[in-house]
Amino acid sequence: MADLAALIAAVRRHLTPCPPLPDGRGGTWRLYLVAGTSHLAQRWRERVSRLELAGNPGAVAVAVRAAGAALELPVVWESPGDVIPLPAGAAERARPVPPEVAGAGDGLEVLHFDPYSVVLRLVARGDEPDYVAALEYLRRGWVELARLETLLADVLPRFTNETLAQDPAEFRRKFRGLRQLYASEVEHQRHA
Repeated sequence: MADLAALIAAVRRHLTPCPPLPDGRGGTWRLYLVAGTSHLAQRWRERVSRLELAGNPGAVAVAVRAAGAALELPVVWESPGDVIPLPAGAAERARPVPPEVAGAGDGLEVLHFDPYSVVLRLVARGDEPDYVAALEYLRRGWVELARLETLLADVLPRFTNETLAQDPAEFRRKFRGLRQLYASEVEHQRHA
């Protein structure tokens, strides 16, 4: 987690001030932690192989890459919205990052990307580590399966070959796999 906090501090140093909003108030850059990086910040994991981040395009992405290179940290810049259509309300479901990780300072807000969007993105990729990461969101109560299924029904008609490198039927199959894994885990806990 020290690497993540150091990266965020370095991003703050690399960022130029955010342009003012139309109403004249000062703007704020946003940096989002994604998937395993959120787990790291919440102390659900001790380490990750790479730091997955998203945020405002342009200046924040440049600052993250510069900070990652300076600190020699493996950084991946990819928003779930680059791969899947985001469900309605994604921005409002972003969660605060603990202050000891996010650091302090004006101009940069550090948040966890909407967990529901992240889980849908993980299912779309569908590798075993992705299912493990998705299950952690369910275990921790950051994602509820019924709400996830509702949001999936909302976004599935918007899937195209341009936003998802697989057909919707393949995505449904992968989603059923997540649902079965979670049901098996819940059943196992009941009998433990």
